[in-house]
Amino acid sequence: MGSIMDSAEVKRCGKPPGIRFLEYTKKSNLSFKTHQAIVLIVTFLAYTSYHATRKTTSIVKSALDPQSPDLSLTSFFKRAEANNLTASSKQSWVLGGGWAPFDGQDGTALLGQLDVAFLFVYAMGMFFSGHMGDRMDLRIFLTIGMVGTGVFTALYGVGYWANIHVFYYFLVVQMLAGLFQSTGWPSVVAVVGNWFGKKKRGLIMGIWNAHTSLGNITGSLVASTLLKYGWGWSMVVPGIMIIFFGLVLFLFLPVSPGAVGCDNSEDDLYVPQKAGEGVREPLLSSDTDGDKSAVGFIEAWKIPGVAPFALCLFFAKLVAYTFLYWLPFYVSHTAIAGEYLSNEAAGNLSTLFDVGGVVGGILAGHVSDRLDARAITAASFMYCAIPALYLYRNYGHVSMTVNIILMLITGVFVNGPYALITTAVSADLGTHSSLRGNARALATVTAIIDGTGSIGAAIGPLLTGYISTNSWSAVFTMLMTAALVSGLFLTRLVVAEVGAKIHQSRRVIPTSRTPAALEV
Repeated sequence: MGSIMDSAEVKRCGKPPGIRFLEYTKKSNLSFKTHQAIVLIVTFLAYTSYHATRKTTSIVKSALDPQSPDLSLTSFFKRAEANNLTASSKQSWVLGGGWAPFDGQDGTALLGQLDVAFLFVYAMGMFFSGHMGDRMDLRIFLTIGMVGTGVFTALYGVGYWANIHVFYYFLVVQMLAGLFQSTGWPSVVAVVGNWFGKKKRGLIMGIWNAHTSLGNITGSLVASTLLKYGWGWSMVVPGIMIIFFGLVLFLFLPVSPGAVGCDNSEDDLYVPQKAGEGVREPLLSSDTDGDKSAVGFIEAWKIPGVAPFALCLFFAKLVAYTFLYWLPFYVSHTAIAGEYLSNEAAGNLSTLFDVGGVVGGILAGHVSDRLDARAITAASFMYCAIPALYLYRNYGHVSMTVNIILMLITGVFVNGPYALITTAVSADLGTHSSLRGNARALATVTAIIDGTGSIGAAIGPLLTGYISTNSWSAVFTMLMTAALVSGLFLTRLVVAEVGAKIHQSRRVIPTSRTPAALEV
């Protein structure tokens, strides 16, 4: 979607009701900077709520399938008490008692199937969402996605009060939730891309990208806190939260400067970057681009750099989402200093992984800014994730302090490149001459990279559900291998960046030379 729309597109999008109200009370038009602030805040809250609802299932998982070596005598008697209650009672569930059909021997595998169903539909939906996002009003599109996500997240929790024990109910609800979740990332990147430019890259965009980790932390804390009142609340409350923020987005999100008739002379519109990429050509043309058609799916795949980063993200998200969905479960099933944590404590502790992720995203953006080399930065982080994963698995149980430190370090190196890659595609589009300033590719290419990564995100939790029943060490071996392969996919780009740096260093001429010599 272009920075300056044709008249038909402006008429179709128009000013959001909340913007009109603010201008009415102020009795003047909002400035360009004010619009930018609104975009940052609204998109930040929107994607925070997306990830908060996505994280809840990992917290509920340990309550649905409580079979673990940490079942104390207290837990045993709670389960006996639950079995004595009538099956028809909605309050038959107690914390530690499990929930059919997930409390059986195959409970872990069933939960893994829910993860892969959600993420597979999410990945497939991502490709279509990117295609649609470049062709319709993103404010409406995002509102529909957020409300739909909230409804189906809440319906998952309704199974608690409705006393539903049918696996396929939870499967269908998760698949539909994944479909609506897929509307989020391509759309928020496209909206921010319409408003922010070259001067807003790097550190600022790295901070903005903290919504992913903040959403995970929020979802974990809310779900963990409510778990003792019944696992249904851990799903329903986050669902209501995203519906609320979806309505806020509908009221206040300006899709682009052209859509609200805003003068963009205060800022040159270049694509935003999370990773601090150098931009040499504007992605968003300053000329009217209403006559330019959106970039096709196959054409977007052919853009140099898209395929390597997409495949790299496939394995990077495999690692990141395995932690997203299974870390609370793993922590509650692993003795730390000889003691097992409760489900609530494990969920709270797991948020430190996302705290590390916030630091990793900002650090990756800053380093990439300084080096002007995103492939080198992403690959380096993925290689550093390998020893971090090894240390966490083998020494995380020594003490709580060691576990916290290693979890933070692992979060930095696992989520750093994940955060870097998910918006690096914007810079690729901005620097590629074949697009000739066509802005109607942001959502499509973002969807290709993140959609491909989401397929890996589906496979990781699925494999973990099966492998973990035999050995968690095997799970970490899988994750370390995935981190290695992820870095290797960027080898060609890394070599190119290193070669460019060497070539550039050889062309450096002392400042004492004459201007004529500088031209040689």
